[in-house]
Amino acid sequence: MLISELPDVIRLLSDPLRAQIVEILAAGPACTCHLVADTGAKQPNISGHLRQLRDAGLVVAEPHGRFTYYRLLPDVLEAAAGQLTDLAARTRVNAESRREC
Repeated sequence: MLISELPDVIRLLSDPLRAQIVEILAAGPACTCHLVADTGAKQPNISGHLRQLRDAGLVVAEPHGRFTYYRLLPDVLEAAAGQLTDLAARTRVNAESRREC
């Protein structure tokens, strides 16, 4: 079961390379060549991860001249963070209430 109906952001970010790409994009838009240089990963691998991030709505592609820049969209991250915060709050409130068998 997913934490929400939103894309499973936690699962996506559990991959170390995708997490690194998101961390890099948090500093601002970057093109694939920047991501390859910053991560040391091969271009096809970066492109595959970017496709998954785009499909989940975390990243948007923006053409700029002959390059495509990728920009991180904070809304999905904020929604996932909010849901995790709510889950933690419910856990804190219910930490001592056991269900009877």
